[in-house]
Amino acid sequence: MVGYSADITGGAVARILEIIRQINPKIRYFQPVTSNMFGLTDSITQNETTSFNPQSPYACAKTLAYYFTRYYRNSYGIFASIGILYNHESPRRTPEYVTRKITQSVARISLGKQDNLALGDLTAKIDWGYAREYMETAWQILQLDQPDDFIIATGEAHSVREWVDKSFAVVGLKADDHVVSDPRFMRPTKTSALIGDISKAKKTFGYDPKYKIDKLVKLMVETDLKNEK
Repeated sequence: MVGYSADITGGAVARILEIIRQINPKIRYFQPVTSNMFGLTDSITQNETTSFNPQSPYACAKTLAYYFTRYYRNSYGIFASIGILYNHESPRRTPEYVTRKITQSVARISLGKQDNLALGDLTAKIDWGYAREYMETAWQILQLDQPDDFIIATGEAHSVREWVDKSFAVVGLKADDHVVSDPRFMRPTKTSALIGDISKAKKTFGYDPKYKIDKLVKLMVETDLKNEK
């Protein structure tokens, strides 16, 4: 899996950029990467100049993609922009992701289809935003006069526990009545609490995320309720 992640998430980016260089260097390219590239950091918030310290094969591969994109931009003048995306959620997430696992389980529990929700670390704090909004932002970045790198986040971090409590509140239930701890879901490595500094995007093109945790949780739980019904 490590080799696969390095090839698909990192190496494939270089192949795409090389094709652009050979076929049509005027093509505009957007490369999404991840806040997990910052990994363990002493910085309370991270901006476009914060050092990387990835703690997983996926984060390492995304760091490779980041540097390939900058290389082709600087060496060949390709319009290649980078979005350092913090966690971006939506009803399209698969249940393997904790946010969707929670909202889908909450919907099922409220309808009597499921009894409990098993989770790992509830203390982890994450900067969660809305995937659709982030992709609209990616389009905005591609409309700029010059390619550049931008942090795309909400600028707020909330714990998994908060996500759980807010999800159950949407259906009028209490999390403590249904959530159980399962050590199988504890991550082998941890990252710092990552919070995006979005000041550059705000200044450059007026970036202003509308979907923060309350609105996002409500959207996802209500969508899962509709699906489960």
